[in-house]
Amino acid sequence: MSTTTPQVPAPLQLATAVAAVEGLALLVLAVVQVASLSGDRVALGVTTAIFFVGFGALVLACARAVRERHTWARGPLLLAQLITLGLAWNFRADILVAAVLLVVGAAGLAGLVHPQTTAALADDPEGADHAEGSENTGG
Repeated sequence: MSTTTPQVPAPLQLATAVAAVEGLALLVLAVVQVASLSGDRVALGVTTAIFFVGFGALVLACARAVRERHTWARGPLLLAQLITLGLAWNFRADILVAAVLLVVGAAGLAGLVHPQTTAALADDPEGADHAEGSENTGG
């Protein structure tokens, strides 16, 4: 038996990379929000920036946790992808923005629900090894 850490499957890598980009984008949006504060909307701008920082930090923390195979973090990332898909629908008038959001959300969602990701996040590591593509040889 090997004591090495199991390899992270490609769909899980995709999902965590997408989530990391989303988390960083939210942090950038927070900075932009603070930079664009004006006197008549200070409270709205500050609370929006705080929300972006909090949500961005949560997405980044969950991306790291899922990559380290903590199953609790998958749910918040799934929700973040569904929110991204909802935003794509809301931005449908701007085709470019909607298309980017759609591709990012769909890629992240696909990576999180892929069977290899599910197997990698399974509580039974031996079951995860068997689910990674071995053929059914039972009779």
